[in-house]
Amino acid sequence: MHVTMVKKRLENGNACEKCVQAEELLKARGLWERIHEVLWAVEGEPNSPGMVLAEKNGVLTAPFFVVRDELGTERIYRSVLKFIRECLTAAVEPASVKAGSVASVPEPLSVDELAQIERELEDSSPQQVMDWALQRLGANGAIAFSGAEDVVLIDMAKQSGRPFSVFCLDTGRLHPETYEFIDRVRSHYGTPIELVSPDPVPLQALVKAKGLFSFYEDGHEECCSIRKVEPLRRALGQFHGWITGQRRDQSPTRRDVPRVQWDTNQGEKEGSLLKVNPLVHWSLSDVWAYIREYGVPYNPLHDRGFVSIGCAPCTRAARPGEHERAGRWWWEDATRRECGLHLGRHGH
Repeated sequence: MHVTMVKKRLENGNACEKCVQAEELLKARGLWERIHEVLWAVEGEPNSPGMVLAEKNGVLTAPFFVVRDELGTERIYRSVLKFIRECLTAAVEPASVKAGSVASVPEPLSVDELAQIERELEDSSPQQVMDWALQRLGANGAIAFSGAEDVVLIDMAKQSGRPFSVFCLDTGRLHPETYEFIDRVRSHYGTPIELVSPDPVPLQALVKAKGLFSFYEDGHEECCSIRKVEPLRRALGQFHGWITGQRRDQSPTRRDVPRVQWDTNQGEKEGSLLKVNPLVHWSLSDVWAYIREYGVPYNPLHDRGFVSIGCAPCTRAARPGEHERAGRWWWEDATRRECGLHLGRHGH
């Protein structure tokens, strides 16, 4: 297998930001040595090697990867994470991974071992729980980014100095402020953020049959399943664990969330996907105290009364005295106000 990476060089001589982020991600995962050649698509120079290859393959954005197998068949990848998942991850043996860069596949923990770790982390700070997670998972541990808690996690991960990954579920219904916020976080931390979109086939079928706002009539579960739950499962398929901003005081469905657990909601066998929740004992006030102390970026919708922020049609500002998640799916009973991302077979 021969891999060519095409990067874009801007008129000012710098590489484009996405190309830099893709290279950093490959290096963080110990995979950079598997790129055989790099071609530059130079802005304003249509005859530069990268521009010629982009024109040949009908690619309009950089970076992209051309993978040629032993028979000369070529495949084009526009997503660095899909390229890693389909072409590199399975081919890399642990011995070829640079020491300290990426955690190899961790040995599964037994139920007793997981319980012991939970006890050992009982008095640990969120930063210490984060460090434990990244020490075990490295860049194969992903932070699921959407709200204020998740940016706190990104800040803690960045301060740890360990490799990590970040993804965000782009439901197609987020507020404009949220999309701008995602890019601000990416720029602030210099961290690649993979946006994961819904499968268009079931989404189109739902909209065709029921329109864009069926959840007001028959509940949010069907829409969330297509726009959030399935994309999450797809995203987590490339990682060994994920790190969430769940807190026990957020809702009745989260009051027993542990610091570490096996995910039981992603269609995988028990013990295959670790789930770490560093902020379980924090309150909303703790989250905002951290944001202010460390200058963590936050969604400007928070300044307009939005506390918990999801899709635009399903989120409103909280009224005085309301619980922080009262603005999510407000037309439904409080015990149903989960999108399904954290409701597993055993209740978490």
